[in-house]
Amino acid sequence: MNKVANALYAGRRILLVLWIILIIGFGFYAAKLPSVLGGNGFEMKGMYKDTEQLLVDKFDVSEAQIIVLFEKKDGVSDSKFQQTIAQYMQKAKEKSDASKVDIPTASNKMIKGSTAYGIIHFNHDDGTMDKRVEKVRTLSAEEKEMSVKLTGGPIIEKDMNTASQADLAKAEAIGIPVALVVLLLAFGGVIAAAIPLMIGIVTVVATMGVVYFFHPYTELSIFILNVIPMIGLALSIDFALLFINRFKEEIQTKSVEQAIKITIQTAGRSVIFSGLCVFIGLAGMLFIQVDIFQNVALGGMAVVFIAVFSALTLLPSILAILGTRINRLRILKVSEQGGQSRWRSFATFVMKKPVTMTIVSLIILLVALIPVRDMHLEIPSSEALPTKYESRQAFDTYTDTFINKNTADVYFVLEAKQDMLNEKPLTNAFTFIKQLKEDSLVKQVDSISTALNVKSSDQLQAMLENPQISAQTKPAVDSFINGHYMLIKATLDTDQNSDQAKDFVRKWKDKRSPFTVHIGGYPKFEQEIFDEIYEKAPYGLALVLFSTYVILMIAFRSVLIPLKAIIMNILSLTATFGLLVWLFQNGHLGLTESNIALVLPVFVFGLVFGLSMDYEVFLISRIHEVYHQTRDNNVATVEGLASTSKIITSAALIMIVITGAFAFTDVTPVKQMGVGIALAIFIDATIVRMLLVPSLMKLLGDANWWFFTKKRDKSSSNEQLKS
Repeated sequence: MNKVANALYAGRRILLVLWIILIIGFGFYAAKLPSVLGGNGFEMKGMYKDTEQLLVDKFDVSEAQIIVLFEKKDGVSDSKFQQTIAQYMQKAKEKSDASKVDIPTASNKMIKGSTAYGIIHFNHDDGTMDKRVEKVRTLSAEEKEMSVKLTGGPIIEKDMNTASQADLAKAEAIGIPVALVVLLLAFGGVIAAAIPLMIGIVTVVATMGVVYFFHPYTELSIFILNVIPMIGLALSIDFALLFINRFKEEIQTKSVEQAIKITIQTAGRSVIFSGLCVFIGLAGMLFIQVDIFQNVALGGMAVVFIAVFSALTLLPSILAILGTRINRLRILKVSEQGGQSRWRSFATFVMKKPVTMTIVSLIILLVALIPVRDMHLEIPSSEALPTKYESRQAFDTYTDTFINKNTADVYFVLEAKQDMLNEKPLTNAFTFIKQLKEDSLVKQVDSISTALNVKSSDQLQAMLENPQISAQTKPAVDSFINGHYMLIKATLDTDQNSDQAKDFVRKWKDKRSPFTVHIGGYPKFEQEIFDEIYEKAPYGLALVLFSTYVILMIAFRSVLIPLKAIIMNILSLTATFGLLVWLFQNGHLGLTESNIALVLPVFVFGLVFGLSMDYEVFLISRIHEVYHQTRDNNVATVEGLASTSKIITSAALIMIVITGAFAFTDVTPVKQMGVGIALAIFIDATIVRMLLVPSLMKLLGDANWWFFTKKRDKSSSNEQLKS
């Protein structure tokens, strides 16, 4: 690190100029990032996606749909209501260049009382869907006989993007001012307090500019807009706090050049190890081949890399140029000695009763994790959107009025090696339909059999051989058969989110058949996402745990400390998930009851496991420094805690403030993530660091440094032999 420190100090002015150029360049593309974001990120390569494409290509199923919800106003007759709807739908088709529209009538059950719905179909999305949506929205404002609300995938996706941007602005408006107050309390001066915020903003802007260039190669989820600022601000401010604190210590007795170089060699080393832990924690998500995990992993890894890079290049350049002026514009008198004395007293108190403190800490964590057993995970849907959005209101009315929530539709596309109307494949298809009907979970089967009311393949072939009947049945045949393909829809007697629905599609996916069987529908979508996470997450977990252990073992020259840190981290994270279940799933503290977003455990683990290691690295690095000098574990623990606790507490508080600010946002998964990270950091900064760390350091004694001691003793023995 000595050569790196010399090079960074020598090139401080050049680095500052380069950073200014980078910010101007990436800032331009950062502003464009929201325009290339879309969808909730739950996309993956698999049977579901292939089947959906088959439905589009072979059976004229539209790629995108807008649902138009109509509600009749008082005094309007039923006939006038239907006439106005038909006129509206025709205008919407022409104005939006739709492929077709479904117009509600009493016969097609798309009208119930004073409520009706129509569907606008689009067969291709050429990037102009937003413009089409806006054209339909302007049309909606023209109606007088009825209220018109739009919903459906494209509308909800657009509103989710808008909500995410609004959430980001709200979180920043809350988090940044409070973070500035915490920084002022930590440093006492405006200049020292402003620098970490500036570094955080620079990191976020640069990362958003970099991530913009990912969009030609991968679909970018709208949640990136929240994840990058959440990680970037918190991590950059943490790094800057540590760095500036060490610089302010060193500059009291050394020149600016010496202070910068020592800070890079000590705090800079901690920043590198901390950043590496967070980077690996996020990299573990790459095993899960679902777009949202890939997005968050890539975006998160990018922001971590830039946070470390800015902390090691931009921050030292600014400090080197400011020098002692870092202490100017002081508005608060901050006493370092008083704070250290209080932490020293507290650590000494805890270490006098290490067994009691360990037991108390474990009891608190174990009680907090009890609700985890009742955790119910679900994929975020329209319910993640705030109720104030018209698309959410319309979708709720549509599902409550027209959709049976206790059923689920599964689509089967049978692919034969020859034309499906040939005798053998047709006979096999009717056998398949019969087996489906016999399944205990199947409530109804819609197929060519039900459409033409035929019981066997022989009956169907006889009808098709009759020219007069064949002409009449052609539309029904074309709806279910296209060349080598046949479409069958099974309606299940369970809701689409249930475990039974997922088990059903798993069973039929593995069932032996003379056809290549393609399965679609929402239960198949959920089954693939859940299975991908459950199957791949353990590999990511193994990578994170093993890599973190090795990194910390090298950093601290210890076998036990990394193991202890990992176990405490897992325990505190599990307790966090228990509290999230209690808060959100059980609806406590005024929160609306909502199931836990499926991505939350993976996200919070991937982010917090690395983030909380920051404090472990900062703390243990200083304890290790003192132990290296004194060879006394107890003294090293007390002094390490006393010298770092104030700055680590400030860093943790800022992390809690910035991530916790997302608790006041409206998009449910974002709210859950913000609360989850804030809770995890709070538990780590209090129960773990204040109670468990000093207690376990005391109980393990010199065994904490077993690896370090062996290496040192061996080196000493070799020196004695040489002499």
